[in-house]
Amino acid sequence: MKKFLPFAALTFLFACNDSPKEPEILVKPENGLEAASQFIRAALDGDVKKARTYIINDSTNKQILDIYENKYNHVFSPQDKKEYKEASIRFLKETHQVNDSVTIVHYSNSYKNKPDSLKVIRMNGQWFIDMNFMVQPKDSIPK
Repeated sequence: MKKFLPFAALTFLFACNDSPKEPEILVKPENGLEAASQFIRAALDGDVKKARTYIINDSTNKQILDIYENKYNHVFSPQDKKEYKEASIRFLKETHQVNDSVTIVHYSNSYKNKPDSLKVIRMNGQWFIDMNFMVQPKDSIPK
């Protein structure tokens, strides 16, 4: 019995040290621009798991992000990944507030400097990225 107690104590200590980490608590964006900024930063960093927490949970959004993840993992060179992680986000124009629950954000990044836009929608008091906007015909985009 005496030999069992030190072994049990060591097992308990190791179990405590090897316990899974607490999941990262994401700060809820307070507006469309903040949601876009957090999503873009996660995408530039290659943190697709985090980026997924900011998208509308539908098949099109998931598919677009899956395509991006595949490209990031299999097409981007290590140098590209490094450059994206070091890139800053540049907001090109003032955000276009369509209404109180839809915002269009125009941006680029300092690495590629290619203009792009995101549609951010507030649903149930929380802001989400709608990447369906990225595949819409350009004539349907509000100016």
